Amino acid sequence: MKSNLIKSLPVILAGLFAGTVAMAQEPATSTSQFRTWSIGVNAGALTPLSPLGGKNDFSNNKTSFGYGLYIKKQFTPYFSLRLDGVRGKLKADNSEPFEGGLVNSSPVTAFETQLEYSGSLNAVVNMFNIDMFKKENALQLYTSVGAGLAGYKPTITTTAGTTEFAGGKTIKELIIPVGVGAKFKVSDGINIDLGWTINFVDGDNLDGLHRGPANDKYNYGYAGLEFALGTGKQLAFHNPVAATYDEALAAKNTANALKSDLDAQKAENAKLRSEMNDLLKDTDGDGVADKLDKCPGTPAGTVVDGSGCPLVAPKPQVTIVTEEDRKVVNEAIKNLEFDLGKATIRSKSYASLNRVAALLVEKNFSLKLAGHTDNTGSKELNLRLSKERAESVKAYLVSQGANASRIEATGYGMGQPIATNKTAAGRQQNRRVEFTLY
Repeated sequence: MKSNLIKSLPVILAGLFAGTVAMAQEPATSTSQFRTWSIGVNAGALTPLSPLGGKNDFSNNKTSFGYGLYIKKQFTPYFSLRLDGVRGKLKADNSEPFEGGLVNSSPVTAFETQLEYSGSLNAVVNMFNIDMFKKENALQLYTSVGAGLAGYKPTITTTAGTTEFAGGKTIKELIIPVGVGAKFKVSDGINIDLGWTINFVDGDNLDGLHRGPANDKYNYGYAGLEFALGTGKQLAFHNPVAATYDEALAAKNTANALKSDLDAQKAENAKLRSEMNDLLKDTDGDGVADKLDKCPGTPAGTVVDGSGCPLVAPKPQVTIVTEEDRKVVNEAIKNLEFDLGKATIRSKSYASLNRVAALLVEKNFSLKLAGHTDNTGSKELNLRLSKERAESVKAYLVSQGANASRIEATGYGMGQPIATNKTAAGRQQNRRVEFTLY
């Protein structure tokens, strides 16, 4: 007949799986920089009872030597899966009465069970870090629960002598281990591991004696060493709360330093602007700074030379832009292309730009270049890119002989669209440099 322990196995396994998923969904901690695999060896005391209470089949339970090893995978700082194996002996007899004074009159006076193997998969939860403000702790407390299988051979002693229980066959039964422990980090690769596990057995055969409905139990208290594999710090001792706090504090300090630098730069810029205003001061408004003006107080509207003195203005030159001229410019606009997100003119645009440069040289035209973008990206980025592209066209035309003083380059960013920005075709039309001859 299956016990309640067998019936509850699916619930326990489902809980382990749910715990794994929940821990995997914690705020992301990159495990690539940490050690997450480890192996452990331990040795300690095996006792065929549970200190938490319950009915014991023998009055004098003895402590025997046990040893074990495990392999562990750490998924987060708080959760890991551990595959444990334990071997050893379990012994007890009735040479002494129970603590209440009752003498055990069982026909089986003693037993010795060889625990040939005990393997289990356990979910291990690190309960908390001792110091919440340290990014890495040296002490970690943990709990564990799991499920597994034990194989054992009991030998019993009666008045008739010593015999092997169940004909000497290895009995295999389900076990549910529940444990607590503490780890002390010695170095980045070695821990001291102290633990205690109670194993609930799905049967009453461990001591070779059936006494009532209660199943057998045994506990294993141990000490051992754990070896973390790989390089880096151990994920199990990493404290993401403290790490996040330190990162936030560092970011705050950086922001304060940047603010101080910015304030200092603003003060320097204000000083430079004041000095520049003094240098460019033009009291009479003739376009020549007072420091260079040899004829101060020139009446408004007077045309002056480079020294600020009046000169006879030449008759204005009438500029006539023909349809052929506009055709040359329109072709240049049509063929103008830049590298993606840059102000670099592609070589396929050179031929038509060369014709524009020749036109400017031949007829001494003035040219206004207006750069525009679509609404992709920030306003500041688009304003800068539109300005740089207009300046790039100006620089190329000047390199081909055009008069730089007769070319004006301005950037308008995304503020003057000629088509919708909701479609790719519309955005393409909005990414342009307009040429205006005059």
